[in-house]
Amino acid sequence: MDLLRNTVQPYDWGSRTLLPELMGVPPTGAPQAELWMGAHPAAPSRVFRGEVQIPLDRVVAEDPEGELGAVTVRRFGPRLPFLVKLLAADVPLSLQVHPDLAQAQAGFARENALGVPLDAPHRNYRDDQHKPEMIVALTPFRGLCGFRNPADTADVLDSLKVPALRPYVETLRVVRGPQALAEVFRAFVRPPAGLLDAVARALAVAGSEEPCMAAYGRIAQTYPGDSGLLSALMLRYVELSPGEALFLGAGVPHAYLSGLGVEIMASSDNVLRCGLTSKHVDTEELIRVVRFDAPPARVLTPREERGEEVYPAPVDDFGLSRYLLRAGGPRRRVALDAPQILLCTNGAMTISSYEETLDIGPGQAVYVPAGAEAFLEGAGMAFRATTGTAERLG
Repeated sequence: MDLLRNTVQPYDWGSRTLLPELMGVPPTGAPQAELWMGAHPAAPSRVFRGEVQIPLDRVVAEDPEGELGAVTVRRFGPRLPFLVKLLAADVPLSLQVHPDLAQAQAGFARENALGVPLDAPHRNYRDDQHKPEMIVALTPFRGLCGFRNPADTADVLDSLKVPALRPYVETLRVVRGPQALAEVFRAFVRPPAGLLDAVARALAVAGSEEPCMAAYGRIAQTYPGDSGLLSALMLRYVELSPGEALFLGAGVPHAYLSGLGVEIMASSDNVLRCGLTSKHVDTEELIRVVRFDAPPARVLTPREERGEEVYPAPVDDFGLSRYLLRAGGPRRRVALDAPQILLCTNGAMTISSYEETLDIGPGQAVYVPAGAEAFLEGAGMAFRATTGTAERLG
C-alpha cells in the first residue's frame, strides 16, 4: 500500500475554495480545479518506495503483473486503466466530447504521423485511449449533459424571442430527430453575424428565476462572444444532489457548471472542445465525433452490495463504489485481485494490512496493488476506485 502524493491542476475554471475546504488547508488564492490520482503520464501520483519518491506510472511499468494483477494486464496492458479526480468547478468548463476507442486510436496515430508534439496546445489526441467517465456529486453539482430532444430545444430557443433564431426553431420542429440536432448544432458552432450578441442580450433580460436559463445567462457573462453559448442551449440541464452520479459515454456533449465531485474515467486526456474555453477548439473534429443520437444521460444512485454502495457503469475500465463508515462499525476487507485507489472525502480512515497502517483524511488517497490484503475502518465517507472487472469481496 502507498499513500499517494497528488498533483492539483490549476485550470482557470477551478474553485479557489472547494478543494481547500474539503482538505482542511488554507486556500492559495489560485484556482484549484482538479486533484489527479492515478498513473496518467501527464500528472502521475507519486509514492515512496524506500527513501525515494517515484511516479506511480513508473512503479507500474517496472512490475505490471505484481502491481495490477494478471487479469488487468491481459485486458488493458501494462498500465493502470483508470484515473480518479476530485473536480472543483466554480465557472463553466469547456463544452466538450470524448472519442470512442477506435476514434482515439485513429486520431492519435494521425497526429503522430503529422508530427504534432504530444504537449502541443493544438493537439486533440494526447493518447490512444477512450475516455468514458462518471462524476459523483459531493456538493450540489450542476452541469449540461447530452442533447435535449428537438422539440424541447425548439421551445427553449423560442422562449428567448430572438427573431434570428426562428429558422433554427423551425428546423427542430419540422425535421426532428438526430438530423435536426445535427443541422442546428453545425450552424451554431459557426453562427451568422449578430446572432450570438442577440441571444446574450435576451438571456440577460430573461433573468435568473429558472435554474436552466440562469445557467445559460451565467455562461454568456463568463464567456462573452463565445459561440459555445449557442451550442450549450441545446444541452440538457442537470442538477445532482450529493451522492448522485452521471455517467458519460463517448460522443456525449457536456459541460460541467459548478460544484465539487469525485470523477473517475478511463485513463485518458483526450478532449475535443467547441467553446467555453481558452484552450484549443476544433469544431470540425468535435462534430465528427459527437453523437446526435445518444440517449439522454440518467442520474444514477448507488446500489448496496455487501456493505458497499456501488455505482453502476457500463464499462470495464473502471468501477466506483462508496463506503459510509461509522465509528465502532465493522472493519471492511478491501482486498481485490485488481489495483485500487481508496479516497477519503469526509472524516478519518485507517487502511491497514498485516505489514503497515495508513491513516488518511479528506482529500487523501491510498493506492493498493492487486492481491494485497487490506482493511478499511473509520468514520466518514470513502470511495473505492478499481477496474470494472474486479470481483468485489467487501
